[in-house]
Amino acid sequence: MSDLEIRPATADDLAAIVAMLADDPLGAQRESPDDLSPYLTAFDRLANDPNQHVVVAVREDKVVGTLQLTIIPGLSRRGTTRSIIEGVRVHSDERGSGLGSQLIEWAVEESGRQGCKLVQLTSDVTRTDAHRFYERLGFEASHVGFKKSL
Repeated sequence: MSDLEIRPATADDLAAIVAMLADDPLGAQRESPDDLSPYLTAFDRLANDPNQHVVVAVREDKVVGTLQLTIIPGLSRRGTTRSIIEGVRVHSDERGSGLGSQLIEWAVEESGRQGCKLVQLTSDVTRTDAHRFYERLGFEASHVGFKKSL
């Protein structure tokens, strides 16, 4: 997979990113690829925050994967900086190719470069295949997560 490039996302990548976010049963319920305006607004906020890293994996000029890495300085754990991996998606044509592993490995390495001592992520309880994937990469299901819609 030496022909793969992982680079910062640009606004020009948004249509491809949103299409990947929408390309599964959960994403199809909550994403709207037909209207990119809310995504552009969010992308502008992310691009102006040095603790946010939205990246794409590109092969042969095609966006084939994406994730968001958030760096969070904190007081707990003796002032530990941690990162959160969010919005991991691999294009349907690339699933099973090892691309997801490469994206997560990039995020873990970048977290270390950013001074993080802990990398965390959440995964919907229905995504059992994703849970096995993250466990294979060394992540532990150590906490219970909660969300509240506003």
